[in-house]
Amino acid sequence: MKVGLIVNPIAGMGGKVALKGTDGVVEEAIRRGAKPIALDLAKLFLNELSHYEENDFEFITGARELGEYAFEGFNFKYEVLRHRDFGYKDVLGFKIPDTSSDDTKILAKLMVREVDIILFAGGDGTARDVYLAIDNRKPILGIPTGVKMFSGVFAASPENAAKILVAFLNGQAQIVEREIMDLDEDAFRHDELKPKRYGKALTPYVELLIQGAKEPSKTDEREDVEAIIEALYEELEDGVYFLGAGSTVKRLKDMLGISGTLLGVDIVKVKDGKGKLLVKDAQEKDLLRFIDKNPKIIVTVIGGLNFLFGRGNQQFSADVLRRIPKENIIIVATPSKVQKPIRVYTGDREVDEMLRGYMRVRVSPWAEKMVKVI
Repeated sequence: MKVGLIVNPIAGMGGKVALKGTDGVVEEAIRRGAKPIALDLAKLFLNELSHYEENDFEFITGARELGEYAFEGFNFKYEVLRHRDFGYKDVLGFKIPDTSSDDTKILAKLMVREVDIILFAGGDGTARDVYLAIDNRKPILGIPTGVKMFSGVFAASPENAAKILVAFLNGQAQIVEREIMDLDEDAFRHDELKPKRYGKALTPYVELLIQGAKEPSKTDEREDVEAIIEALYEELEDGVYFLGAGSTVKRLKDMLGISGTLLGVDIVKVKDGKGKLLVKDAQEKDLLRFIDKNPKIIVTVIGGLNFLFGRGNQQFSADVLRRIPKENIIIVATPSKVQKPIRVYTGDREVDEMLRGYMRVRVSPWAEKMVKVI
């Protein structure tokens, strides 16, 4: 089987530094201390794939950071498409490849003639570029390395992408149509959710290994959310809280009287039912500064994706989560969001295992539900 692999080298750099994406802001991400992660996550995919006897794959990939470097240290057969000789940009002494979405599109168009499937390491923007370039001529599958990843073509993790590819090789994966979505990242950074649907791509599907697509909040659940948050607000103890993203937690921020973000993480000190905003739209490094304050996390589940950590809130990194007791994580969600297991993926196996099992989720003003975390 011939497999295309395209890596977006800057995908995901904006996550931990609270940029909610990387398109057009890679220089700012580097100024905030971000480092490339896409190649490392592509290597996690290849490492998982290398453990299977059914790994009779021949890869076609892009040059250098566009995919070639991911194969270093592995024994896979691969061919490199050197479609152009790109250079590098220097940002604060850090060299990044001078590549763009055009490189993704060109590589996809070149690969589609020869491969059975195209995998890409990136986020929603990369998914959109691959889909628009090949127009459903071949299946595609995303190795999640971006920030948002609201489209339905992503495996739940790089390791799961390898498992899906093996299932595809063995004829054990259904080929289905899954939505390609992307957000206006500039609007997203200003707390505006402007999703756009680009179409449906062919994708190999294996239940529990591939994520869902983002779903909007149900209008008939707004009163339920209000009641849950009011009850939680009345029960809040004094202390420091890391308040996550989403309209559910935003309602709590409003009740606390702070001008918190809708789509970011805020650090708040609560005393006598009133909130003091310590850091608005916090980065990973801000959360780490307050770790010694015994903080509690309040988060919700992303509808459709069923992710608790790992999609859109990478500020809650493995380094942050390993320092916070599991009992200090408060989850609030309407019952419709927890009908299936909820997911975590931090890229750190030890931290993910610490979070897996069962966790309490506040699903009504008076009730909690034990929900499986995978």
